[in-house]
Amino acid sequence: MDIKLLTELVAVTMVLLHILGIAFALESVTKVRTAQGAIAWVISLLTFPYIAVPCYLVFGRNKFDGYLDQREEIERESIALVEKTSDTVAQHIIPGSGDSAFYTSLYALARMPATGGNCVKLLINGEQTFDSIESGLRSAEKYILFQFYIIRDDQLGQRLGKILIDKARNSVRVKILYDEIGSRGFHRTALCREMEAVGIQVAAFNTTQATQPIESTEDKEKAQKTKKIKVRSNRFQLNFRNHRKIVVVDGLVAWIGGHNVGDEYLGLDKKIGHWRDTHTRIEGPAVLATEIVFAADWLWATRQPLGIDWESVSLDIGSSKVLVFPSDPASQFEETGLMYHQLIVDARKRIWIASPYFVPDRSIIAALQLAALRGVDVRVIIPDEPDGPVVAMANWSYTKELLPAGVKVYRYKGGFMHQKVLLMDDHTSGVGTANFDNRSFRLNFEITLLVDDLDFASQVSDMLDADMQHSTQVVMEDFKEKPFWFSLAMGVARLMSPVL
Repeated sequence: MDIKLLTELVAVTMVLLHILGIAFALESVTKVRTAQGAIAWVISLLTFPYIAVPCYLVFGRNKFDGYLDQREEIERESIALVEKTSDTVAQHIIPGSGDSAFYTSLYALARMPATGGNCVKLLINGEQTFDSIESGLRSAEKYILFQFYIIRDDQLGQRLGKILIDKARNSVRVKILYDEIGSRGFHRTALCREMEAVGIQVAAFNTTQATQPIESTEDKEKAQKTKKIKVRSNRFQLNFRNHRKIVVVDGLVAWIGGHNVGDEYLGLDKKIGHWRDTHTRIEGPAVLATEIVFAADWLWATRQPLGIDWESVSLDIGSSKVLVFPSDPASQFEETGLMYHQLIVDARKRIWIASPYFVPDRSIIAALQLAALRGVDVRVIIPDEPDGPVVAMANWSYTKELLPAGVKVYRYKGGFMHQKVLLMDDHTSGVGTANFDNRSFRLNFEITLLVDDLDFASQVSDMLDADMQHSTQVVMEDFKEKPFWFSLAMGVARLMSPVL
């Protein structure tokens, strides 16, 4: 190529990047949710547009445009599903009132009712979790809904996959949903092809796809009159993930928690070693709410309604009050962050948290500090060896800020801790997929099971207490022994926390 032409091309590209930097800087002022984030993007885009512009296209947007465009249709379909079963579950719905946060703001944020009459079982680590899921899959007679952020074609994937394939061959309807980025390449695996060959519907949740008209559940004539929405795609929308892990069998039982489908979640990866995680098994009216969350994701991924028997809801199974709490980046609220904040503020006796990615925002830090200062027993369990050096430094940074207020922080040494668990006082527990970080608060599709039950909370308390026995408590003296580069690394990691 001619040198002069190449020089001109480079010059034009640089000018274009500067123009885009200015344009995106103006956009970030109006669209980035936090002042700190907006300032960081403005400075970066104006100073280093060559690097910042591509980064902004991928990481800067915190609104899931395509899903937002189509949310009205998705919610209309979801409401229709609720109406079909409203008579069945109405007697178990808990009114959204009272002094407890479980019945007030959380009820509104979840956009679905809390229900009584549930039975929730705590599943500790991979063996309990996948033995329970496997047993449930084998019992399926009508349908199986199977959603994970990560699905691998390995020993565990093959173990569960064979059951799903066998069920499909015996006329059980099986629908599998995975995150396209988290399960990168799964659609090319032999396991996926074998599943599809027997009629299993396998779909990827693709955050960059264009919006398309959703197939109506109504008759064709009425469907033809339905106004089609404008097709729009954001190919740079790579920063969003569907992080949910859901299994539902026949509308009778569901599973929600932190495990994905991969050998490492059973502790079979020699590099990682023991994997510490937590899952739940649910029976009762809350299973329907779990199905509705899956149905909304399925509508987005396939443009088709779920098409299952919504009348097969099991009731009067137990005494647990349960709120299935979904969150997504298309909402006008940061639901996960607000949920955690409300539970921390409402705590009177204790707030115990276990999270592998503890990179909270200022409001969560302040709430934890204030809770500890007013005498609440605040404890945070994080991995001793987090997933990556940047996350490790960020964890250390926020730990240092919490200790002076009286927050107790423990570094789990019994392997890699991946559980996402919260315990408030002696009655409310949360188990799910959401971490204490910007990604779960603003960018991911998450789901948390909030359980109001004294016995279940006692089990969670015993579990977390055992985890603390396998941990080392962090004290301020630990930081005095660190070299200067460690403090510098903590500061840099803190600056990067919005994109961790």
